[in-house]
Amino acid sequence: MSHLKLFTAMAVLLSIGLGTACKPPKPPESQVDPDAEARRLADEEARRKAAEEEAARRRAQEEADAARRRAEEEARRDAERRAAEAREAMRRAAAEALVDVNFDYDRSDIRTADRVKLQGIADFMRAYPDARVRIEGHCDERGTIEYNMALGERRAYAAREYLVTLGVSSSRFSTISYGKEMPKVTGSNERSYFANRRCEFKLQ
Repeated sequence: MSHLKLFTAMAVLLSIGLGTACKPPKPPESQVDPDAEARRLADEEARRKAAEEEAARRRAQEEADAARRRAEEEARRDAERRAAEAREAMRRAAAEALVDVNFDYDRSDIRTADRVKLQGIADFMRAYPDARVRIEGHCDERGTIEYNMALGERRAYAAREYLVTLGVSSSRFSTISYGKEMPKVTGSNERSYFANRRCEFKLQ
């Protein structure tokens, strides 16, 4: 019996020993590399700063673009306003300067009394270099349609050529004849005839 107990005890001890020997050793506690951790934190900080700087750059660019667009729009509106004011000023000046000149019966030469009117038109044209004017030649009701169309054309041409002598380029004028087809006043008397024998000047 004593041998059996001894054998049993040895078997138990051997079993315990083998079990202990088969257990894997505990891994060593992980060691933190201070330099690697510092580098990681530095990289994170650098990325955060770069993201903040990029966001700030985008905001600044957006604000600059918005300011540029506002400035361009304001400049466009200002230019349109100035152009509209200039056109209105030119229209007002034209209404005062572009007055009719009249002609003697069956004549197309400029009357002495009307030269001051043409001088005023020339002054207007010089003051407004962008102005373009159409000169319309008209006649009274007497004579044929064909004859009066030709006479109206000669009157418009005479007015244009006189203005050229006053220093205005002929390229700024166009001419047309309406003959007797567009009377300014009605009536078959000398006063009506005189009013209808005319050149009109129309701002284009």
